[in-house]
Amino acid sequence: MKLSENCKYAILTPTSMGVRLTPDNGQPVYASRHFEMRATSAESNVLSVASYLGMPAKVLTNFVKGSPIARIIKDDLASRHIDYEGPEIEQGGAWGYRHQINIADSGYGNRGPRVHNDRTGEVGLTLNAKDFDMERIFGEEGVAVVHLSGLIAALSPETSQFCLAVARAAKKHGSLISFDLNYRASFWKGREKELSEVFAEIAQAADVLVGNEEDFQLCLGIPGPEAGGEGLGAKIDSFKEMIKRVKSEYSNASVFATTLREVVSTNEHMWGAIMLEGDNWYVEEPRSIGVLDRIGGGDGFVGGMLYGILKEWEPEKWVQFGWATGALTVTLYTDYCQPADEEQVWSIWEGNARVKR
Repeated sequence: MKLSENCKYAILTPTSMGVRLTPDNGQPVYASRHFEMRATSAESNVLSVASYLGMPAKVLTNFVKGSPIARIIKDDLASRHIDYEGPEIEQGGAWGYRHQINIADSGYGNRGPRVHNDRTGEVGLTLNAKDFDMERIFGEEGVAVVHLSGLIAALSPETSQFCLAVARAAKKHGSLISFDLNYRASFWKGREKELSEVFAEIAQAADVLVGNEEDFQLCLGIPGPEAGGEGLGAKIDSFKEMIKRVKSEYSNASVFATTLREVVSTNEHMWGAIMLEGDNWYVEEPRSIGVLDRIGGGDGFVGGMLYGILKEWEPEKWVQFGWATGALTVTLYTDYCQPADEEQVWSIWEGNARVKR
């Protein structure tokens, strides 16, 4: 896979930043009075694998001018070694703009986690290409990989056009484009025709397409896995058939991937992944992993896979590293992966949990 050379940034993403409120000790939201607040966004979560392992990363986003939450977000991005760029938007009074709030517990045992998203008045709704110098970002500074998410592409009519502008600029200047479809029914309601066209154009430009069966069906209109025999092997075969159908429709992409997850309990999952690179299949059959907090595991997988691509490893290692960074992410209270080094990630993939002194 050919990467742009002499790029200032290894990886970049457009995003709408916010905060997550999480109760202490795995307790449910309604029964809690003490919460941890952390900055988050699905897209910046993907960047953290590369940024913590020393690669330059950047987000394009909006901030609420003068907001203490904006300050928390900026400080958090800086601590994660992620650059940021974007306009300061006037709040417009108490009923104006703000950063999104994600209220989510971690669940425990047989009680699954519950997530409540509060995005009314979200400043990211106003993301607009006119606020960013695309020629400077992609032409002069340069970006090796651009990661786009269906969450931002579907957030508002403005963000849909913004993501299209980013994809077009990235394509023009030779950046690789990764697109994680991330279907959300509430975002698509009443906008199905419009968003189908937007997602199809981005998918046609993408080099890497990521999604589960629902994403490919509802975002791109690709028939999902057919009901087949019992067992893991039958499930993997049905996913492969679906990915083949995606490839036939979106042949510009050379990498297609999906994660496999079976929930045994909140704190134990069977975790696997499938990737098609060219005509070659790479399968990480589901293995048991311990889960402290499941949110961000899928983003951790994508971040690890993209890191492997950026490192120009053999494709087999892309999905292995992604599997392990996803498994690492769900052991952390942050929604994003914080690898200490590559060795730690490979130890997770190898199943080596022995103490390191």
